[in-house]
Amino acid sequence: MFPRPLTPLAAPNGAEPLGRALRRAPLGRGRAGLGGPPLLLPSMLMFGVIVASSGLLLMIERGILAEMKPLPLHPPSREGAAWRETAPKPGGLSLDSGDSDLQVRQDVRNRTLRAVCGQPGMPQDPWDLPVGQRRTLLRHILVSDRYRFLYCYVPKVACSNWKRVLKVLAGVLDSVDVRLKMDHHNDLVFLADLRPEEIRYRLQHYFKFLFVRDPLERLLSAYRNKFGEIREYQQRYGAEIVRRYRAGAGPSPAGDDVTFPEFLRYLVDEDPERMNEHWMPVYHLCQPCAVHYDFVGSYERLEADANQVLEWVRAPPHVRFPARQAWYRPASPESLHYHLCSAPRALLQDVLPKYILDFSLFAYPLPNVTREACRQ
Repeated sequence: MFPRPLTPLAAPNGAEPLGRALRRAPLGRGRAGLGGPPLLLPSMLMFGVIVASSGLLLMIERGILAEMKPLPLHPPSREGAAWRETAPKPGGLSLDSGDSDLQVRQDVRNRTLRAVCGQPGMPQDPWDLPVGQRRTLLRHILVSDRYRFLYCYVPKVACSNWKRVLKVLAGVLDSVDVRLKMDHHNDLVFLADLRPEEIRYRLQHYFKFLFVRDPLERLLSAYRNKFGEIREYQQRYGAEIVRRYRAGAGPSPAGDDVTFPEFLRYLVDEDPERMNEHWMPVYHLCQPCAVHYDFVGSYERLEADANQVLEWVRAPPHVRFPARQAWYRPASPESLHYHLCSAPRALLQDVLPKYILDFSLFAYPLPNVTREACRQ
């Protein structure tokens, strides 16, 4: 029921384990030795906090934290916000309730975010960020002035359905069940559309939330969708990936047969801050240190968490989060396990540091791809 402790990634024979390699890796290491911009890794102090978070998960699993009070899910002094009257009040961590797993995950995320974001030099609001990072953040936060909330959308974490919900709440769509191709820009308001003083007001007074997903499961979902179904991505990214990483590739590949290891090799050489949004780390998309989110929902319990948010913001009773379509087949843990076990372990060791903050801040275990686990 509880999150597992972070499982170290087994290294191939003669190689260092991932945790030891990360602790040893110097800051500012070049991208895959190609002389590109430095790989963005947490400082040694921050990484110590992240490693400690795996110990926190282990303590929770053993019941050691059962009597500790969690950090509040919501700040205590937000005058005039409707969600404050219906949001759960801070209190003791009750492991006997039906939502004990949710409470534990929220507590872990709150505590880890507080520890990491409290380190010296970490951004405390969007204006502490470099211009490029701030631009990315503000372009990914959607605004509902009518219901006074901000939602940071993360591609491949049900963001299309959330955009549909926002359009219904704004009166643009009649129902979340209307079947039409989602326009991801029109009839939506982004923080980037507003003046700085308007942005500051909403960040201070509105309910703020985002939804997260297992980082590697999200990558697999992006890989399957973009390179298996979307011609634009096959031509723009797939063809370049094949030219760059496949021996003997011709000058004009179709890009519709990119393998998962080739996609991972591409990610190793990419700067996380300049990635396409569908595989950019959540940390860079939503900047959870610069924006103090009131709730972090999970893809794993999407409908329950989403409908809880709608209750907190007092959405009309008829507005509920769309149920998953019967035809949709999400990337499953079993499919992810197969793809990871089929990929070179050294390649995974190079990819994981790009997403280490997403794993740690949002309480997702590192993958177990030991030979024993992959034989199962």
